[in-house]
Amino acid sequence: MSNTASQGERRVVLVTRRTRLDDLIARYNTLGQARFYVEHLGADFTDYLKESEAYAASLRLTVQALQAWGRYQIVDRSLLANFVFDPSDIVVALGQDGLVANTMKYLEGQSLVGLNPEPSRWDGVLLPFQPVDLGKILPGVAADQRDTRSVTMAEARLSDGQVLRAVNDLFIGPRSHTSALYELTHGAKAEFQSSSGLIVSTGLGSTAWLKSIVTGSLAIARTLGTPSSAKAYQPMPWEERALVFAVREPFPTRTSQATLVYGRVQPGDPLKVRSRMPNNGIIFSDGMETDYLQFTAGMEAIIAPSKISGQLVV
Repeated sequence: MSNTASQGERRVVLVTRRTRLDDLIARYNTLGQARFYVEHLGADFTDYLKESEAYAASLRLTVQALQAWGRYQIVDRSLLANFVFDPSDIVVALGQDGLVANTMKYLEGQSLVGLNPEPSRWDGVLLPFQPVDLGKILPGVAADQRDTRSVTMAEARLSDGQVLRAVNDLFIGPRSHTSALYELTHGAKAEFQSSSGLIVSTGLGSTAWLKSIVTGSLAIARTLGTPSSAKAYQPMPWEERALVFAVREPFPTRTSQATLVYGRVQPGDPLKVRSRMPNNGIIFSDGMETDYLQFTAGMEAIIAPSKISGQLVV
């Protein structure tokens, strides 16, 4: 089989997302009712239209490139949890950075191409390409001649065998605004805690949610007179084989402690969390609260860097 033929036979899976306008129409049934809802709140409905039109135009360009390529399949983000990717698939995500992250965590090391549907709207840290570029880069990706950037993922493995990965961060805590109750073990130290939950961040996620938690904590410390520097926190590289955990709003009581609240998680030194929540305990990743694991009393989660790394085409 020629090299060109083998490239053309590789399937490309395009992952898409619904726009804000699509979500509104799904909720309110018609475009007119969606418009009434947005304008009734005093918002600019034309912005919703422009975003939807820009995404549709980018989708048309992307599909044209895929039609010229050969084998392809389109999958909506909502179906990712149950979609079976082939090891030889080339995966393309057309959307915001969040779509790339939510796609990557379901992959087993396949190359992932991030396409920015509207560069004037989205910064696109994980979106180095535009739809017009796709036809030019696919042959190089198929021939394994394009550079990729490795992205370390976090992995939570439950005592019942369920596994959830995260590209940015894992959240462990209550589904609602109540206290999270659990036993936290890291290395030789363990303690019972009551908090609003904890997050475990990757290098990629260390510039986002984790940074906001640390920034807020340092600001409070300075306000209370404790010397601290805003420069004390440095995000990790995307590919670093380590995670960082942070406990949110730990609350010490007679039965709970608040000293094991921040630390690094290495591949050989996992973080262990045992739930003490009779109900509503969950673990979700990358902000997708609809895709979660139940984490109720007695269950244990072992959290460490995943053996599988994301491969973002650059």
